[in-house]
Amino acid sequence: MLDINDIDVFYGDSHIIFGLSLNIEQGESVCLMGRNGTGKTTTMRSIMGLTPPRSGSIRFLNEEISGRQPYEINRMGIGYVPQDRGIMRGLTVRETLELGRKKRGGNGSGQWTLERLYELFPVLSKREKQEAVTLSGGEQQMLTIARTLMGNPKLLLLDEPSGGLAPLLLAELCRQIGKLKETGISILLAEQKLDFALSLANRCHVLEKGRICHRCLPEELTKDDEAKKRYLGV
Repeated sequence: MLDINDIDVFYGDSHIIFGLSLNIEQGESVCLMGRNGTGKTTTMRSIMGLTPPRSGSIRFLNEEISGRQPYEINRMGIGYVPQDRGIMRGLTVRETLELGRKKRGGNGSGQWTLERLYELFPVLSKREKQEAVTLSGGEQQMLTIARTLMGNPKLLLLDEPSGGLAPLLLAELCRQIGKLKETGISILLAEQKLDFALSLANRCHVLEKGRICHRCLPEELTKDDEAKKRYLGV
């Protein structure tokens, strides 16, 4: 589904991503792990065309997308949930969801509707008339994911969805993303919370200084104390 081959990414003259390669298959959940500043968000932005790579290839559904505009990449079926959430002041929960609606598309399991999203995130149904910016951090994260799903992506990019969430909200979000996986959508998850990531991923790629330094299955990383300490500070 997604094939990234040997990309190099820069911010100005600063070289951030070095020869990164990874792939995601249909229905798979892949996790990019690493400390802050290792290049997880930059990788996400590169896929979306927000920070295009200077070299290398990014192919989605066998089409080259490197160099395309972000709106084109989104229309092809990639949805991006950024760290900053981007909740707009003055809009209700329902109005925020309607912003993400797209008539065409699909993830292989049917169109996402308000009803399906309210089933996945029941709290949004209860809050649909409330101004979105007044939601709690966890509720805003659920809303941001739901808004992106309204576009019916085939691949969902989640950039550190656990950020700033209390343990109970984190557990609830993990459960909901787990249910989302069951629909067959493909997910690329950037995360540094180990337990959260390992409970959702089929494969893990660990970043250090803009390079993938470790590739493994979740159960392998769980048992690898040396890798956890060296790359994740656990």
